Amino acid sequence: MSSLLLETSRFLAAGVPQPERQAPGDLTEKVNTVLGIAAWAGTAAGVAGVLITGAMMAISVKRGESSEHMSRLGMVLGGCVLVATAGPLVQFVFA
Repeated sequence: MSSLLLETSRFLAAGVPQPERQAPGDLTEKVNTVLGIAAWAGTAAGVAGVLITGAMMAISVKRGESSEHMSRLGMVLGGCVLVATAGPLVQFVFA
């Protein structure tokens, strides 16, 4: 599946002139480090969001209150999906 997507992207980009310049190795290394840290922070924030939402749901059920926690959980899980797919999407577009 990955090779099919790669070949499709190469086919579509065949008519588009590709830049010949590349970033210096030191800059690429530093950017990759920062992006890696941001990815880990996003993952940690997603896990914390799921845990906090779950705790709030449990407390509300214990008190007998009904709230719209499912929408919060959906937003948190949507954010987790965005964090998880950001790297592969960027790699697909710029590979």
